Order: sequence, then C-alpha cells, then structure tokens
Amino acid sequence: GQEAIEKRQKQNRINRSTQYEAEEKIFGKYEYLDHTADIQLHSWGDSLEEAFQFLLLAMFGYMTSLDLVQVDTSIQKRVDVRGHDLTSLIFNYLQEWLSLFHETGFLIKNVQVQNISLDNFALTSEAVGEMADWSRHLQGTEIKAITYSNLHFKQDDHGCHHLYVIVDI
Repeated sequence: GQEAIEKRQKQNRINRSTQYEAEEKIFGKYEYLDHTADIQLHSWGDSLEEAFQFLLLAMFGYMTSLDLVQVDTSIQKRVDVRGHDLTSLIFNYLQEWLSLFHETGFLIKNVQVQNISLDNFALTSEAVGEMADWSRHLQGTEIKAITYSNLHFKQDDHGCHHLYVIVDI
C-alpha cells in the first residue's frame, strides 16, 4: 500500500543521493540544471581548461555512469577544435566528442584539455576510456545534440571559470 510506496520513494532518494555523492567525489565540478525539455550542463574550474574538462565529463556522465567506465590503455582519443569565438569553441568541442561517441561508441573516463588559445580560439583535448558495452555500462539519457541556446561562460569574482550549455535530449 501507501507505506510500501513511501519506502520505495525514500530508497530511490537515498540511491540517487549516493550516486550523486559518488560522482561528485570522483569527478567534482559539474552539475545538471533542469531546462524545459532539455538539460543544461554547468561546469566550473579554477582554469578554463579545467572547466572544459568537467564540461565533457558532465556530458558523458549524463549518458552513462562514469564510475563503470574503465580505461582501456590501448585506446586514447584526441580531438582538436577551433571556433571563431569562445562560444563556438565550447560548442565545437562538445559536438566533436558527441559525434565521436555516436560514430564509435567511445566512452570517456578522463580527459585532459591543453593549449586553449583565446587568440585563435583553438584547443587540444585527449581522453582515455573504453568502448561502450551496454551489458556492463548503464545507459543514461541520450544526448542528441549540442545547442547554442543560452550557451555562455563567465568568470566569477574568485577567478573560477563557469561554462553553461543546454543539450538536446
């Protein structure tokens, strides 16, 4: 009856809470913000590179549980992107990695972003992970596309860099 339903709801809240605490502890600086019919990714970092790294982890973490992704040392992917401004660089960065996932099934475990140039809006990123195995990996919500809707960045008064991107789910 009602008592059993309330007990299940409470357990679900505990399970979700534990999952998010584990992701926060392991990966750190990102969150998901509700948005009408879509989801907004928000990442932050002490450097712009760190904010970019966590933005990609946020995107992949929405599609699968990152704690189940292992590192296959024989697979390392590199993505170099350019844009005409910082907004297009953010968009192109996520779009390239999302395309790579859709084409190959590659799931990231960790990513390093290097050489962000704000002069010519370019960056280099390298990731390790493994190919998706849906019998072992949890399938989260598919991200269909990156959008420019409300895509923005800011640096707060403490020097922390924040990136916001709405993705189509």
